[in-house]
Amino acid sequence: MTAKMVNALILIALLALAGCSGDTPETVAAAPQSSVVKPAMPVTVNPAEEFVASGPIVVENQLDLAAQRDGVMTEVLVDTGSAVHQGQLLGKLDDRQLTADRDAAKAQAESIQADLKNWEATVKMAQVDLDRSEKMWKADLITKEQLDHDRFKLTATQYEYDREQKNYSRSLDVAKSLDLELEKTRVVAPFSGVIARRYVRSGQRVANGEKLFWVSATSPLRVKFTLPGKYAGSVRQGSRFEVLAAEGPREPHNARVILVSPVIDPASGTIDVTAELTGNTGSLRPGMIANLRLADGQ
Repeated sequence: MTAKMVNALILIALLALAGCSGDTPETVAAAPQSSVVKPAMPVTVNPAEEFVASGPIVVENQLDLAAQRDGVMTEVLVDTGSAVHQGQLLGKLDDRQLTADRDAAKAQAESIQADLKNWEATVKMAQVDLDRSEKMWKADLITKEQLDHDRFKLTATQYEYDREQKNYSRSLDVAKSLDLELEKTRVVAPFSGVIARRYVRSGQRVANGEKLFWVSATSPLRVKFTLPGKYAGSVRQGSRFEVLAAEGPREPHNARVILVSPVIDPASGTIDVTAELTGNTGSLRPGMIANLRLADGQ
């Protein structure tokens, strides 16, 4: 074998080896592209967004007690912070003149009542006289003029009795009116609660309508607030929320919705809600601002 033939065989072998090495990478690279499948990305659900509403803590019963007539305060029996119960006497106006007028009116009514009984007896006597005169007239024992006299006498007596009856009724009305005026001199608590403010002092002259005391109930405590309109379908009577004071101790309290506005305010896109606190209200007081923690979609 010549040298040229040996060289030719070596060249052919090298080319064959080069072709085999070039096919191998293509086969290896194609395998992962055709057999490996990428996994799907997991879906992450975000927790509900928290929404905090705020509003004042109020009570249903809270008002200023005003004087119902002119007068001088003779007694002031409570002060700011005093706990009171319904019907408790808080203060008094001078009632001496009214008491005297009332007593006089009752005495007059009693006098008229006695006169009324006297006229009632007189009417009965006039009726008896007329019955007797009618019998005597039928028996031709008296004249027609005597019979007419007794008839007119009964009529006149009946008129006097009716007039005295009206006088008696009027005197009772006067006494009742004075009793009502006397009641106006007594300042009483309209409901149980606490004296939030005292405006008057003993001896002070007050006018009709002038403020005397600010009385506030202490329970049940309620929170009035607004919510976005999207809560209109989910917040209803009985829904429960957590309440915390905006300032002061961060004690959580429970509240139950008792009123939800049936309409959405078109100007603000909100609904009015009232919730009543349940259980121990701790340090919460009327007038404080409270935050209500709500979960979006509740």
